[in-house]
Amino acid sequence: MGKKIVVIGGVACGPKSASRARRLDPEAEITIVEKGELLSYAGCGLPYFLSGEVKDSKELMETPVGVVRDTVFFKNAKDINVMNNTLAETIDTKKKVVSVVNVKSGEKADLPYDKLVLATGGMPFVPPIPGKDLNKVFTLCCIEDARAIDTIIDKGDAKKAVIVGGGLIGLEVTEALIARGLEVTIVEMMDWILPQLFEFEMSAFLEKHLISKGVKLMTGTTVKEIKGDGAGNVTSIITDSGEVPTDLVILAVGTKPNDKLGADAGLKVHEKGGLIVNEKMETSDPDIYSGGDCVVQKEIVGGKTVYVPLGSTANRHGRVIGTNLVGGKDTFKGICSAAIMKAFDFSAGKTGLSEADCKKAGIDCVTTLAISPDKAHFYPTAKPIGIKLVADRKTRKLLGAQIIGPGDVSKRIDVATTAITFGATVDDVANLDLAYAPPFSPALDNITTAANIVRNKIDGFAKSLSPMEVKEKMDKGDDFVMLDVRMPFELEEQGKMPWDNTIHIPLGKLRSEIDKVPKDKEIIAFCKISLRGYDAQKTLEGFGYKDVKFMDGGIVLWPYEKR
Repeated sequence: MGKKIVVIGGVACGPKSASRARRLDPEAEITIVEKGELLSYAGCGLPYFLSGEVKDSKELMETPVGVVRDTVFFKNAKDINVMNNTLAETIDTKKKVVSVVNVKSGEKADLPYDKLVLATGGMPFVPPIPGKDLNKVFTLCCIEDARAIDTIIDKGDAKKAVIVGGGLIGLEVTEALIARGLEVTIVEMMDWILPQLFEFEMSAFLEKHLISKGVKLMTGTTVKEIKGDGAGNVTSIITDSGEVPTDLVILAVGTKPNDKLGADAGLKVHEKGGLIVNEKMETSDPDIYSGGDCVVQKEIVGGKTVYVPLGSTANRHGRVIGTNLVGGKDTFKGICSAAIMKAFDFSAGKTGLSEADCKKAGIDCVTTLAISPDKAHFYPTAKPIGIKLVADRKTRKLLGAQIIGPGDVSKRIDVATTAITFGATVDDVANLDLAYAPPFSPALDNITTAANIVRNKIDGFAKSLSPMEVKEKMDKGDDFVMLDVRMPFELEEQGKMPWDNTIHIPLGKLRSEIDKVPKDKEIIAFCKISLRGYDAQKTLEGFGYKDVKFMDGGIVLWPYEKR
């Protein structure tokens, strides 16, 4: 008989660990223990089942060739024994035994192990809101939840929905419900949506798109109570900004690690929750491994311990664990906290550190906002994407990226993640030999252009202010001039700055009308995306102007009101 391997958790990391171990060791005795009925399903696909893009929830449990990953599949295809509907109650680390109980029959058993894997995942965080137990109040943590919500919509029992939480899950579910014909309101406690991923100016770009699709946003708003009728069905939510009628509520305020089983067994747990593992994915007990949404991990940049639950990471953890279960020496080096989502016609991706992260860590960072078409501007399907890059002024290393827009975000986020992982500088990124053809990118890719802007800033050629800094100057009453160098027709199409301190001179006329620009005031130039704004800065400096800057991102990434 081979090595006894017990894996607790049958969704992502657990089956991956077991399958990898089996491929490397055909003699191991491998058992998966899963408290639920269903196995190895794509939880990240649940919003797309709700939207109807995935027609049958069974597809989320299938292999790429259409075979359902159930107990029979694991036994016949992989010789892995699966005990579903079975709860792991306790772990005796001295005797190396897991005590389990069948949740349907009540039958108990003890499973001896040589190596143990804890892949117990995460749990939805449910805030202590009065009324959270009413009918038609859900989280979205499993297929059963998605099926129940789908049934309610199919029956016509929900016309209005409130999503509590403006994070990844909340926004993905919002699109799904809008696609099914519901009116959707997002209530987010923070001042902007996706606050854990994006900074204000980038989030504001996405918020405008959501509003254009009919989504009602209530940011900076706290839910106080969920109200129901005499039959126990939800009727409205009460917030600190008023009452919102609804007949469906989805709580999507975050995930927390399901670490209790490991903690009760004496394994080390992070002070904020989550099992602590090393590079081999070993817990504090070298015979127990753990991965997926129940563990914390290190960020590649800075080494900060973070909790970032993602299916992609869980599968990578599983491969490392499976290798090491049978004597291998694989390691997991950490994450960039990379994430991406689809929101209607926009994609939104983030990787690495934010500007705020850098300030907290005392890093002198340089940032830029750059927006341009994702393909050659003349190509008919070109669409804009906005990029915020963050780099270390001293080392010139790329530290982070946030990218949002209707264009191709994914490949630029992946380039940035790769660069950050290998410690690349913005000079390295700017000189990457990225593949080019008009249907795929501009001649200088968007990430290349953004990196070049950061280089220009570090080297002192480009001098800019963020939209927030410009607004702060105006709010303080600073005496400065906004120089708008757009063409006249653009003013009506794109809107104007909301102040009277703006001079409009198209860039092509700036040299001939230079006398209209005062030399004794600070000048902040801008255009649609501020490429011409930068040109205006250099032109004015050539004429002897001493205090000239441009506004990052131009009017397109201006997050405030316009005329």
